[in-house]
Amino acid sequence: MLKVFSEICSNVGKSLGKRSLQTSTTLQHDSLFVHRDSPEDNPDVKFEFTPENKKRVDAILAIYPDGHKRAAMIPLLDLAQRQYGWLPISAMHKVAEILKLPNMRVYEVATFYTMFMRKPTGKYHVQICTTTPCWLRGSDEILDAIKSNLNIDVGETSKDKMFTLSEVECLGACVNAPMIQINDDYYEDLTVQSTNEILDACKAGEKPNPGPRSGRFAAEPLGEPTSLIDPPPGPGFGVRKDL
Repeated sequence: MLKVFSEICSNVGKSLGKRSLQTSTTLQHDSLFVHRDSPEDNPDVKFEFTPENKKRVDAILAIYPDGHKRAAMIPLLDLAQRQYGWLPISAMHKVAEILKLPNMRVYEVATFYTMFMRKPTGKYHVQICTTTPCWLRGSDEILDAIKSNLNIDVGETSKDKMFTLSEVECLGACVNAPMIQINDDYYEDLTVQSTNEILDACKAGEKPNPGPRSGRFAAEPLGEPTSLIDPPPGPGFGVRKDL
C-alpha cells in the first residue's frame, strides 16, 4: 500500500514539474487589505464625526443593548465612510474609541468587507459585476465602455477625482444582467449606449434614474406576461359556503 502511494506521489510530482495546474491569470485585487501610511491616510490625519452624524452615532448605539454595543461597528464604519468619502485609518480609530474596542478589532472588520474603501475614492464609485450571469449577458462590453468613457482602468480613479471603477462579484441582480452599481443605486439591463448615457449624466451633475434600462419595471420577464394574466379573485374565493 505504501509503495502504491509513493508511486502516485512521484507521478503527481513529475506532472507538476511539466506544467502548472493554474488555468487563469492571477489578478491583483483593487482593495487595500494591509495599511501603509500615506500623506492622505495616516493616524495623524484627524477624523471627527460632524455634529449631525454624532446624533446618528447616538441613535445607532441606542439600538444595541449594553454589553453588545460592538455590534454597531459596521453601521458606524459605514457612516464614517459616507461622511469622508472613503475609510481612512483615523476613522477606524474613532470607531474603536467610541465602541471601547482595540483598534485591531475594527481593522479586522474594515479589511474583510469590500464595501469599505481603504483608499481615496471618487464622488461616483462605479462597481461592475462580471460574475457568470452578467458575463454571459455582455458585461465585458459594458466594462470596456466604462473604461473608454472614463479613461480609467479597474481600481483607478479619474484625474478629476469624480469616478472610481471597481470590478466586483455578484450584486444579486442576475435576472437584470448586465448591471452596474453607482454609489447606492443599481443600473440594470445595460447596453453600451445606456451605460454611456448614465456616465455622461453623472458627469453633467445629474442623477440618472436607477433601475432597468430596458423598459421593464423590476425583474419581470421581458415582453407580455405569460402567467397570472386574469384579474385576481376577490375576498373569500374558494372558501366553503357552509363554514
